[in-house]
Amino acid sequence: MRHCFCNLSAIRRKKIKEDTMKKLVALLLAVVLVLGLMTGALAADGELAGKTVILHTNDVHGAIGLYAKVAALKKDYAEKGADVILVDAGDFIQGTPYVSDSQGKTAIELMNAAGYDVATFGNHEFDYGFANLQTIFKDAKFKVIGNIQYNGKLAFDGTTTVTTAGGVKVGFLGLTTPETATKAHPAKIQGVTFMARDELYNFATQEAAALKKGGADVVIALTHLGVDEESNPNRSTDLYARSTGIDFIIDGHSHTVMTEGENKEPIQSTGTALENVGVIVIDNATKKIEKNELVKLEGVKAEDETVKALADKIITDVDTRLGEVFAKTEVDLDGNRDPGVRTKETNLGDLITDGILWYATKDGKLDVPTDHVVALTNGGGIRASIKAGDISMKDINTVLPFGNTVAVIYISGASLLEALEASTYSLPTAIGGFPQVSGIRYTVVTGAKYDANAETYPGSTYYGPKSIKRVTIDSINGKAFNPKDTYAVVTNDFTAAGGDTYYTLKTSPKIVDTGVPMDTAVVEYIKTKLGGVVGKSYASAQNRIAIKSYTDVVSTAWYAKYVDDVTAKELMGGSNGKFDPNGNMNRAMLVTVLYRMAGSPDVEGKVSEKFKDCKDGAYYEKAVLWAAANGIVGGYSDGTFKPTNPVNRQELAKILYGYDVFAKRVGQDFAVELTYTDLDSIPDWALEAVNYCSAAGYLQGSNGVFNPKGKTTRCQAAKVLSVMAA
Repeated sequence: MRHCFCNLSAIRRKKIKEDTMKKLVALLLAVVLVLGLMTGALAADGELAGKTVILHTNDVHGAIGLYAKVAALKKDYAEKGADVILVDAGDFIQGTPYVSDSQGKTAIELMNAAGYDVATFGNHEFDYGFANLQTIFKDAKFKVIGNIQYNGKLAFDGTTTVTTAGGVKVGFLGLTTPETATKAHPAKIQGVTFMARDELYNFATQEAAALKKGGADVVIALTHLGVDEESNPNRSTDLYARSTGIDFIIDGHSHTVMTEGENKEPIQSTGTALENVGVIVIDNATKKIEKNELVKLEGVKAEDETVKALADKIITDVDTRLGEVFAKTEVDLDGNRDPGVRTKETNLGDLITDGILWYATKDGKLDVPTDHVVALTNGGGIRASIKAGDISMKDINTVLPFGNTVAVIYISGASLLEALEASTYSLPTAIGGFPQVSGIRYTVVTGAKYDANAETYPGSTYYGPKSIKRVTIDSINGKAFNPKDTYAVVTNDFTAAGGDTYYTLKTSPKIVDTGVPMDTAVVEYIKTKLGGVVGKSYASAQNRIAIKSYTDVVSTAWYAKYVDDVTAKELMGGSNGKFDPNGNMNRAMLVTVLYRMAGSPDVEGKVSEKFKDCKDGAYYEKAVLWAAANGIVGGYSDGTFKPTNPVNRQELAKILYGYDVFAKRVGQDFAVELTYTDLDSIPDWALEAVNYCSAAGYLQGSNGVFNPKGKTTRCQAAKVLSVMAA
């Protein structure tokens, strides 16, 4: 028997050392960042003379208790000699009851007091309607800019230029996500349109050029676009890639904390709820941006007394009116965003849909039998969680801040199925339209490709399904679903009007708006039906929604978590909703996954010229060229690659080892004593690779046997690749 040794402890020491160094570097960077973020608070008087500082916020969502710190921070930078401009990138009039109760009026008052200079619109500025927006912004003492169109013309100035005392001219350009068309109540924004794609990019390029021509030294795009994949191709990163003339982007919408884009784009965003304030420093002499950073507000101790007094007054008033306890919950109710109400069924989603269903049916029959009545609400409309304990109206208003009313629509089963398909199209990526339901049990297969129409729904950024590939309605109130039957869907007036991904609901021949606010319906359900106590029956989600990667991967299978992981990372996929876990992993599949793991780099050449049995244009073309060029895997002596040949375990080890050598993941020492009982059957050309993969934890034997010529199944490959990509 051969014994193969390597210094596994050396590998572990090396890894521990690398991990320790990484942690130390991260700690030092964090310390430097915190110290850097306190520049304004720690700088000596006059230290920032000759500088222009832009402070920025986004997605405040009613965190009004922190505006006093924002105002103090602005004052602090000014006292250190800087010319200070304070701006916001949208979503400030909706969120907590402290702003939503007044439909944004209190937010404007506080921003005036804090000394904001410029702001643009987020999608939530339209939650209470365009007329409300026009009314409350009449009181704004700051300049409001945006690319919003009303009846075909700009409703507000699209740009503004601020000239500082130091002579720097900063041009601001306001841009709002076109998702607003479906994220705001369609009936409340009639006549309002939002730019998307080329229209958005061209507008930005045109206005940036106009600002520069007008003398602007620096052009800042104040955007509410975000960077989430759901927003592609209208993200801030898309804007920067496809427009010209913009020096820096201050972004909002996706609640991202970042000081640059994924590809080093000059984009900064502060997160949400005033967790941070963004800082951009411009040198007055060179008129160039010299740095940008984020200030964590918890590290700012000073507060502006005037702003604090106003915020405290608003908070006290709302708490007094809405703070009365009307019930209690014995369990935590999950209203988290992701993972949460936008990605899966939650107990709070169950409670809300149960509540509106009960309310709509408690006083009499609808137009269909009781077993044909269901409820649905969009997860994006659920804005907060509720902790176990007392429940007040303020809690319910925080969860449901939009003032939506309960509506009943009558649609065919086929239309209901289309709505579910469209509203889960991006899973496992979060989507605001995710359907929380009552009376419905449905399954989503995320591994099946969404079959999108060529064109979006009318007036929407979303594409309806050409065919149903991902969703199955398993039952309606315990009975078989019939696509030809008519169902009554109790929902909110936003989705009933075609909001979010629910265009098909607005095509209903009969829509009844009850006029009853959703929060009222839910409160009455808790008080009357539940006796004032949300009990243990809501301790967890009630299995109304099943989310599966593939129809042939059961959640209890040993490999399920690995399949889910490589699917989520877009390393492996299936076909027609099936993963084929026990199918063979072939050579083309394996190198394609490794190519994706490497970031799918550009390659040149024709694969048919490299290997005579490979086809140009095949899914594996670039992967095979890349793998061969980097010595990860080669062909055979007859000039073939044999792309469909199954990969056995010794070949798998060789290819994985080759990848790690290419990726510089292999240390000088590796190994473990191999004690496989079939060690002698491992050929010399594979031995080092088997040793490495065993030491790295990629491959193990079974009952002491390595089985070098055993086939590699797709589920086994999923486990190995999940471990490699961790």
